[in-house]
Amino acid sequence: MKSAISSLVSSKHRSLNLHLNHSPFSNSISYSKTLSHKSTFIPVIPLNNNTSFSNRTLKLKIQATKSVSTMASSFKPEQARAPPAVPLPKPPVTKFKIALCQITVTTDKERNIAHARKMIEEAAAKGAKLVVLPEIWNSPYSNDSFPAYAEDIDAGGDASPSTAMLSEVARLLKITIVGGSVPERSGDRLYNTCCIFGSDGKLKAKHRKIHLFDIDIPGKITFMESKTLTAGETPTVVDTDVGRIGVGICYDIRFQELAMIYAARGAHLLCYPGAFNMTTGPLHWELLQRARAADNQLYVATCSPARDPSAGYIAWGHSTLVGPFGEVLATTEHDEDIVMAEIDYSMMELRRASLPTIKQRRGDLYQLVDIQRLNS
Repeated sequence: MKSAISSLVSSKHRSLNLHLNHSPFSNSISYSKTLSHKSTFIPVIPLNNNTSFSNRTLKLKIQATKSVSTMASSFKPEQARAPPAVPLPKPPVTKFKIALCQITVTTDKERNIAHARKMIEEAAAKGAKLVVLPEIWNSPYSNDSFPAYAEDIDAGGDASPSTAMLSEVARLLKITIVGGSVPERSGDRLYNTCCIFGSDGKLKAKHRKIHLFDIDIPGKITFMESKTLTAGETPTVVDTDVGRIGVGICYDIRFQELAMIYAARGAHLLCYPGAFNMTTGPLHWELLQRARAADNQLYVATCSPARDPSAGYIAWGHSTLVGPFGEVLATTEHDEDIVMAEIDYSMMELRRASLPTIKQRRGDLYQLVDIQRLNS
């Protein structure tokens, strides 16, 4: 080699240019690549036929005064959320058992309420501190049924026997309940509503389904919730005895922005009572759960009704718990079942430390705006 390095030139614009050209008539090789970082230099390395190669592999060692990783200082991850993301709060417990009650739903409302209570009691007897119920567990899933089975949750008592049961059993068993969803009547409007009860039996939060299930897949399934239901207006995050929970209902899981808002509000766990159907269930049910968990590095729990082939709307089933790496921790098939699993929040810290996407977001390029937090 006549000259290992013929020039070292400081780059005013802090870029590194290398060019790769391999002539078929000689061993003349030069590199080309552009790297932007804070301080580097341009090596020009002419090679001739006398240059020695090992397996015709060129070995270049370029030393820069600062690592390319210093680029990250301009990423501004703290600005990728507006307002800035809430630090993950310390949960009241690190480990606990969760139960997903995959219930068979009938046309008999009283039977549905009594059966749901029995399954909650069974789950608590097995050690569950958090119990999740399915979407629309006290009523058939149909636009004709929603008005007939709807309850005035705010009035409580006899006006809402489903939530009255949930409140009582949560207090007696000293457990937290994410109460699936029931049709709610509020004035002249109907909602698909999930109630969250604390271990003292008090209603801690109420989530009205934000994204209504209006789909039309020709030859497969057509359903328009908007014919009878009104969309909710508020994302729901609630602090409980088992951590901070973000709540969505079924179709809500398709919208990653909602899950990202929950993560930015410091949620440990996302709960989605749902009733995916026989068309979209096999395709997307598990996929969406794993995506929401992996994207946000937190736990995702879903609970479906059991499958009833004789029903007008047939649920896919497969209630599932997914971990913060997108791994399926526990699931079931389509029959009535109670899925028992353990949640260990220390795994969230481990996953976020080993794959620090929170610190790598490009706040200089994009931003998630939580409009309600911003306005408040």
